[in-house]
Amino acid sequence: MKKLLITAIVFCGCTLGVLAQAKGDIELAFGTGVNFSTARTSENQADTKTGFNVSAGADFYFSDRWSIKAKLYYDQKGWNNGYITDGSNYLITDFRLNYLTVPVMANWHFGKKRNWYLNFGPYAGFLLKAEATNYDLDVKDYYKSNDFGLALGIGVKIPVSDKLKFFIEYDEQAGFSEILQDDFGNGISNDRGAFNIGLNFLLK
Repeated sequence: MKKLLITAIVFCGCTLGVLAQAKGDIELAFGTGVNFSTARTSENQADTKTGFNVSAGADFYFSDRWSIKAKLYYDQKGWNNGYITDGSNYLITDFRLNYLTVPVMANWHFGKKRNWYLNFGPYAGFLLKAEATNYDLDVKDYYKSNDFGLALGIGVKIPVSDKLKFFIEYDEQAGFSEILQDDFGNGISNDRGAFNIGLNFLLK
């Protein structure tokens, strides 16, 4: 699935162009996307869970090639086929963790018309809700309120008008911090990929 989505982005970037931005330009972005999230441990990886995100962001240009991008996501993360304990019993359940996620990234613009971009940088996540969905249980108290990691993304912008562009992108968030209050040495962290679409608005 990820390879197919990235191939679609490459195709759009090869067939359409966009005018490059200049030093001092600011772009606002609003988007939504499909999340594919899981939990990593020191030994294995949990089953993938599908969710969604909505985002708003701003891109501050230092040149036609470099900018700083800051975004705010409402992010659905989690994983499938985990478990909770009920005394001595293990109950299989899916987990959904909703976060406000704030990545701040260096954004490199490339291609003949600078329509491609590749970004990377740290993110901080703030837990809003945690639920064992099979049993409709609130499990937020078992999770840390913050999540930290690295965000990476690649995308392409397609012109609609001089100040409006449509974007298609794929991004990843790899958590570096443990998300459980007590994970008994398993080192559980978030891992999330997303295919996003949206609009960029150029401010002058």
